[in-house]
Amino acid sequence: MTVPAQQVTPHALPERELTPTTARQRRRARAARQGHRAAYGMVAPATFLLLLFLVIPVLLAFGLSFTNARLISPNPPRFVGLDNFVRAFTSDPTFVRSLVNTFVFAVVVVPLQSALALVMAILVNRKVRGTTLFRIIYFIPVVTSIVVVSVLWEFMYQRDGLVNSILQTVSGGAVQGADWLGDTRTALAAIIALSIWQAVGFHMIIWLSGLQTIPEELYEAARMDGAGAWQQFVSVTWPGLRSTMVFILVTITIQALGLFAQIDVMTQGGPLNSTTTLVYHAVQQGYRRQETGYGSAISLIFFVIVLVIALIQRWLTREKD
Repeated sequence: MTVPAQQVTPHALPERELTPTTARQRRRARAARQGHRAAYGMVAPATFLLLLFLVIPVLLAFGLSFTNARLISPNPPRFVGLDNFVRAFTSDPTFVRSLVNTFVFAVVVVPLQSALALVMAILVNRKVRGTTLFRIIYFIPVVTSIVVVSVLWEFMYQRDGLVNSILQTVSGGAVQGADWLGDTRTALAAIIALSIWQAVGFHMIIWLSGLQTIPEELYEAARMDGAGAWQQFVSVTWPGLRSTMVFILVTITIQALGLFAQIDVMTQGGPLNSTTTLVYHAVQQGYRRQETGYGSAISLIFFVIVLVIALIQRWLTREKD
């Protein structure tokens, strides 16, 4: 009885004894594994930083929002359930005022800033001299620190500042100006004007990039059909900017809801909390008053509000069949 010879698989053979096809497959598999390792190595730093500064803080804030934790306290945190959330809506008038201020700011800034940026982009998109300089001038505030911009505008808003001086000069002395940041009637409006001016250049550039993707042939066809400037905008420009519009709508909304730096630098909440926002109130409670648990609860409420608004915007701007 003969013993059959031991089978030898292609993987057990040296590469020089493999067929050319099998050798190529092994080299491709080895190259693919090396590519995967290189990709994981490049992704690892970003993943680590996201976990460290985003995911872990969110999870910690979620857990702390159900406790009475304080920033510096000899007593350990104690679970209090939904007490922090009940307190926010029932016994904290500053929270309610900050919620109203945040929504008022967003409702005003989102349409005005996006519309103004679109008008500026359409003007800049024309083939005329000086458009490059115009883009640079309006983009300078975007790359300037918002803290620096806020400090400069704080001086401009003073009673003897540039804004009141211009009003007095233009009106021939009939308008004396106002205490823009110290008056409950004008403080939030002053912050809104600053915020629109500071960020409109960024969204102008985004609108401009969208305009430049619309084929010129569509405008030529519309003009041949006798369409005027407004009809061209409605039938050609606006449909071609749909994806750009969605991006700008989401980014402006998130920025508006997260208003903090201007408030912290210029008004510190304003007179009678007239400019206090959700983010500013959360920072005040969590760090400056050291109520970490309550500040985390406000942050969680803010997160839920932003998520709901983003989902609503996504649903309203979805592609309809």
